[in-house]
Amino acid sequence: MEAIRYIVDTLLWLLTLAFVLRLLFQWVRADFRDPMADAIVRVTNWLILPLRKVLPPVGKVDTATVVAVLCVASVRTLATLALAGVSIGDPVLFLRITAVNLADLVLRIYLFAMLLYWLTSFVSPGGYAPGVRLLAQLCEPILRPVRRTIPPIGQIDFSVLWVSIVIGALLVLLR
Repeated sequence: MEAIRYIVDTLLWLLTLAFVLRLLFQWVRADFRDPMADAIVRVTNWLILPLRKVLPPVGKVDTATVVAVLCVASVRTLATLALAGVSIGDPVLFLRITAVNLADLVLRIYLFAMLLYWLTSFVSPGGYAPGVRLLAQLCEPILRPVRRTIPPIGQIDFSVLWVSIVIGALLVLLR
């Protein structure tokens, strides 16, 4: 039973990850011609395209993607609780668990993205590799305000370090 629970949770986590990444890429206006972003679009289109027919965007927010993220995250929470044998009696608790799991996932995405972005700055500075520009588009909106407050010291930019510390603290607070 543990193996089944692990497989189901992992598959639903990966699906939720794909939908959350698509939402984040839309919010930062990422280039969807990147092979990584294109793969995420293809993996998530099965749910988002039908939702777009009934849910129009509100301003710059793609409501279909937001609803898809919430639906997939809710299914993951429901499956996790059901496989653990926990009854879902309180809808507020269910929504709280789902919201905390989504916040945790977004913070972990950014923590991992910051680490990769920092590493790629050493490996291929100014070079092209699929996903590197996508990482920059995802990380730079968060790093820019930090750089204005704490400028680089010499040639060393500590903004990724400070943002990672804050994300780590937020993850601790979520527990």
